[in-house]
Amino acid sequence: MYMPKLIIAATVLALSSPVGAQMYGFGKPAADREITGWNIDVSPDGKGLPAGRGSVTQGKVVYDLTCAACHGAKGEGKPADRLVGGVGSLTTARRIRTVGSYWPYAPTIYDYINRAMPYNSPQSLTPDQVYAVTAYLLHLNGIIGADAVIDAEILSKVQMPNRAGFIADGRPDTSNARCRVDCK
Repeated sequence: MYMPKLIIAATVLALSSPVGAQMYGFGKPAADREITGWNIDVSPDGKGLPAGRGSVTQGKVVYDLTCAACHGAKGEGKPADRLVGGVGSLTTARRIRTVGSYWPYAPTIYDYINRAMPYNSPQSLTPDQVYAVTAYLLHLNGIIGADAVIDAEILSKVQMPNRAGFIADGRPDTSNARCRVDCK
């Protein structure tokens, strides 16, 4: 999930470092403020969540204005993905992958909305608006109450229904072990 960002960050850092600039003959070292602008990812444990807060009520307003045209008035989908329902369906033949049924960590919902939504204007929502939409979606999925207000601390503590649904991949070809010398 985070691999493309790592590749982009590594490329930006390599090309903008003094060594990269000399090696390729162009570029300049990246200033801290330039790097900060790209450093918007949020970890599943909540590391990287910004200051801000949003309520379910505020989230409905933002959702109606920026999300409902693609995801339906109540997150039912059409034309874009369904966001609500499907809890318990992942073990059936008719799986329904939604925020409530599939996502294992609440902070990654914030991360996705912040980076990629709304589709026609990604990264245009303020942190408060992203918290609010996240709260609204969690509420629509029955995970938090109608009067809930979330922030970084609260969102990091939300237990998603599919929290235990992901397991480590034990296949030997998926490990990230690096070999630098005498590799087999």
